[in-house]
Amino acid sequence: MTEDQLQGRPSDASLSRRRFTTVAGAVAAAAPLAATAAGPASALTQAGPAAPPAPAARPPAARGADFDRCLAVARALLVVDEQDRPLVPHYQRVLRDGLPRRRSGTGRKVLVIGAGPAGLVAAWLLLRAGHDVTLLEANGNRAGGRIKTFRTGGHEGAEQPFADPRQYAEAGAMRIPGSHPLVMDLIDRLELAKRRFHYVDVDGDGRPANRTWIHVNGVRVRRADYARAPRRVNRSFGVPQAYWDTPAGAILRGVLDPVRDEFSTVGPDGKRVDKPLPERVQGWARVIQRFGDWSMFRFLTEHAGLDERTVDLIGTLENLTSRLPLSFLHSFTGSSLISPDTTFWELAGGTAVLPDALLRLVRDSVRFDRRVTRIEYLHPDRPAGDLHHVRPGGPRVWVDTVSEGRDGPPTRRQFTADAAVVTVPFSGLRHVQVAPPMSYTKRRAVAELHYDCATKVLLEFSRRWWEFTEADWKRELDRIDPGLYDAYRTGGAATDGSLLGAHPSVPRGYLTPAQRVHYAANRHAARDQPEAAGVIGGGSVSDNANRFMFNPSHPVPGSDGGVVLASYSWADDALRWDSLPDEARYPHALGGLQQVYGQRVEVFYTGAGRTQSWLRDPYAYGEASVLLPGQHTELLPAIPEPEGPLHFAGDHTSVKPAWIEGALESAVRAALEVHTG
Repeated sequence: MTEDQLQGRPSDASLSRRRFTTVAGAVAAAAPLAATAAGPASALTQAGPAAPPAPAARPPAARGADFDRCLAVARALLVVDEQDRPLVPHYQRVLRDGLPRRRSGTGRKVLVIGAGPAGLVAAWLLLRAGHDVTLLEANGNRAGGRIKTFRTGGHEGAEQPFADPRQYAEAGAMRIPGSHPLVMDLIDRLELAKRRFHYVDVDGDGRPANRTWIHVNGVRVRRADYARAPRRVNRSFGVPQAYWDTPAGAILRGVLDPVRDEFSTVGPDGKRVDKPLPERVQGWARVIQRFGDWSMFRFLTEHAGLDERTVDLIGTLENLTSRLPLSFLHSFTGSSLISPDTTFWELAGGTAVLPDALLRLVRDSVRFDRRVTRIEYLHPDRPAGDLHHVRPGGPRVWVDTVSEGRDGPPTRRQFTADAAVVTVPFSGLRHVQVAPPMSYTKRRAVAELHYDCATKVLLEFSRRWWEFTEADWKRELDRIDPGLYDAYRTGGAATDGSLLGAHPSVPRGYLTPAQRVHYAANRHAARDQPEAAGVIGGGSVSDNANRFMFNPSHPVPGSDGGVVLASYSWADDALRWDSLPDEARYPHALGGLQQVYGQRVEVFYTGAGRTQSWLRDPYAYGEASVLLPGQHTELLPAIPEPEGPLHFAGDHTSVKPAWIEGALESAVRAALEVHTG
């Protein structure tokens, strides 16, 4: 073995599985860099580690076509038309004033498939414009798609999810960037109450505090302390000495900023300012052309020249680990379109109040419990095939549905229309028969578009212990048993599960003997007790299975407790949770939470929890379309394109997957297509 291998250091002579996969993929897929307006001084061509051999260059004409495709993706990303004029102001007017109303009697018959935010908004716009709209939803009792709030009541008549019926928590969308204009306008139009979502924890006066925890490699440190003195954490990863005193976020910004220089500049105040639109579009197109086929891991190692230990540091602390093999563009666009100064918002009562309000506007047009099994349509450029029921002047779309028997025996029903807006995720559309076959590029996108996993585990507590001071802890623990506060501090508290929910505020009947046994059997051995968190909102990060933990930004009126997002994970991290039955996730999540915040949080655990695996959800088929390297340029241009009378919407048809803003952009676009078609 080499000296590096003996010392546990990576060496050029030995490839890790991750490096082998990256290098092999790069050799197979690397494309030559076409000459661009950036010239030799462009940040995209800065020297870095030697790239693997590239295949023979394609003819210049093919490279030109590639750049045109990159321009199309850049325009979709920035939501501009082919003349680089912004479309968002027009979309805002449509959401505010509606589509231009047609003359009486000239409306079209339209089917909208899927009652997520895209389907609800498209149906609402088309109804306002005088069209005859039917909205089909496979779910028997819930609209909203991946907007889902665990709550009592609601339009879905949900059962009480927590011991305190006033409590609620988000299974899906939980924060809304203030930089997303369409969703912010819609919230205001619907007169929904919004309030700050504290992505970074705050003190009692609402000022950023950064007192949540980083807990990695056995080291626990406050975020603010890490920002001031990162050496202890960074050295625990074995990073080179040059990075000992640089926080992970600063390292990441340092390697991404030269790429951002293609479409933005740094102003006198140190903040980034976008270049004028035409120049910005060209800059984004160059970024897409240069790195469209790259994974984030390949970018960090091959272009930025970072070693794997530093990549591990960045991945763990900056929430990139699980998506390192996925598209560089996905992570890069997310970080570039939302600045560090972005204000996040949440909706009072839960994000589901948004689909609640939209559903009220279209309720008479919705048909729940209608899963689409087959779509037939007439395309002017394709033969009708066996569509024997076609007649002149008749419908152009036929949609077969089946109920799933919630309110009786399963039934089949066919719906017809002049046009359809399909908002079903492509991972779900893959199971729907479509005749005649759609174009090759569309079918390829339906078959290949990558959908990621995301899993949440939520735990209810009878007191908001994350806001406690040490004096609060002493008072409340000694209410259970005088001396219990000191027992936890010295590692002498019982570990057999007898202290689960031991506080007098915990309602009885939710903690079962089986939970106590499961908890005791899977408890973590570490017994150290950190100081009180003393935070409002924000989240902690760990390298344990929980990965990311978020505290509520606001108390629920009338309740002394709260629901903690004890584990939020993506991709392979989420799959580790998806293999567990739902009930088994709660003690594991509690154990991971205790590793970060201390064993004593157990006394307030009510025994009630909720979990959501979006990959296992029978209506979502995954968390979102998180693209693989190359899919932005290979698949994305075809995704929103109509197929005859079939139009496509949903956040997967935008370049903002997993965001409500992307769903709204697509809804307005598709409604305009149908309305003007």
